[in-house]
Amino acid sequence: MENSKLAFTRRNFLIIAVGILIIIFGFLLMGGSATTEQVFQPDIFSVRRIRVAPIVSLIGFIVVGVGILVRPKKKK
Repeated sequence: MENSKLAFTRRNFLIIAVGILIIIFGFLLMGGSATTEQVFQPDIFSVRRIRVAPIVSLIGFIVVGVGILVRPKKKK
Protein backbone atom coordinates (compact mmCIF):
# COMPACT_ATOMS: atom_id res chain seq x y z
CA MET A 1 0.00 0.00 0.00
CA GLU A 2 1.36 3.40 -0.93
CA ASN A 3 1.90 6.13 1.64
CA SER A 4 -0.09 8.59 -0.45
CA LYS A 5 -3.28 6.59 0.16
CA LEU A 6 -2.94 6.60 3.96
CA ALA A 7 -4.83 9.28 5.86
CA PHE A 8 -2.15 9.62 8.54
CA THR A 9 1.61 9.77 8.23
CA ARG A 10 4.26 8.76 10.72
CA ARG A 11 4.28 12.34 12.00
CA ASN A 12 0.52 12.17 12.74
CA PHE A 13 0.90 8.92 14.65
CA LEU A 14 3.83 10.32 16.63
CA ILE A 15 1.86 13.42 17.67
CA ILE A 16 -1.14 11.28 18.65
CA ALA A 17 1.10 8.94 20.68
CA VAL A 18 2.62 11.90 22.55
CA GLY A 19 -0.89 13.21 23.26
CA ILE A 20 -2.00 9.84 24.63
CA LEU A 21 1.06 9.70 26.89
CA ILE A 22 0.23 13.19 28.22
CA ILE A 23 -3.36 12.08 28.90
CA ILE A 24 -2.15 9.00 30.78
CA PHE A 25 0.23 11.17 32.81
CA GLY A 26 -2.64 13.52 33.69
CA PHE A 27 -4.79 10.62 34.87
CA LEU A 28 -1.89 9.28 36.95
CA LEU A 29 -1.60 12.70 38.59
CA MET A 30 -5.28 12.45 39.59
CA GLY A 31 -4.72 9.17 41.39
CA GLY A 32 -4.13 8.73 45.07
CA SER A 33 -5.68 7.53 48.26
CA ALA A 34 -9.43 7.79 48.63
CA THR A 35 -11.57 8.97 51.51
CA THR A 36 -13.56 6.33 53.33
CA GLU A 37 -16.25 6.54 55.99
CA GLN A 38 -13.67 5.82 58.69
CA VAL A 39 -10.77 7.97 57.46
CA PHE A 40 -10.84 11.40 55.80
CA GLN A 41 -7.97 12.10 53.40
CA PRO A 42 -7.53 15.86 52.85
CA ASP A 43 -5.24 15.05 49.89
CA ILE A 44 -8.32 14.64 47.68
CA PHE A 45 -8.55 18.45 47.61
CA SER A 46 -4.88 19.05 46.69
CA VAL A 47 -3.93 21.44 43.90
CA ARG A 48 -2.34 18.57 41.99
CA ARG A 49 -5.57 16.55 41.86
CA ILE A 50 -8.02 19.43 41.38
CA ARG A 51 -6.20 21.79 39.01
CA VAL A 52 -2.94 20.46 37.60
CA ALA A 53 -4.06 16.95 36.54
CA PRO A 54 -7.19 18.05 34.62
CA ILE A 55 -5.22 20.77 32.82
CA VAL A 56 -2.51 18.26 31.85
CA SER A 57 -5.18 15.84 30.58
CA LEU A 58 -6.88 18.62 28.60
CA ILE A 59 -3.57 19.54 27.00
CA GLY A 60 -3.16 15.89 26.04
CA PHE A 61 -6.59 15.83 24.37
CA ILE A 62 -5.71 19.01 22.47
CA VAL A 63 -2.42 17.45 21.29
CA VAL A 64 -4.33 14.38 20.03
CA GLY A 65 -6.71 16.69 18.15
CA VAL A 66 -3.77 18.50 16.58
CA GLY A 67 -2.28 15.15 15.61
CA ILE A 68 -5.48 14.23 13.84
CA LEU A 69 -5.87 17.57 12.06
CA VAL A 70 -2.29 18.20 10.92
CA ARG A 71 -1.86 17.72 7.19
CA PRO A 72 0.89 15.56 5.76
CA LYS A 73 3.66 17.31 3.88
CA LYS A 74 3.22 17.14 0.12
CA LYS A 75 5.97 15.43 -1.84
CA LYS A 76 7.45 17.20 -4.83
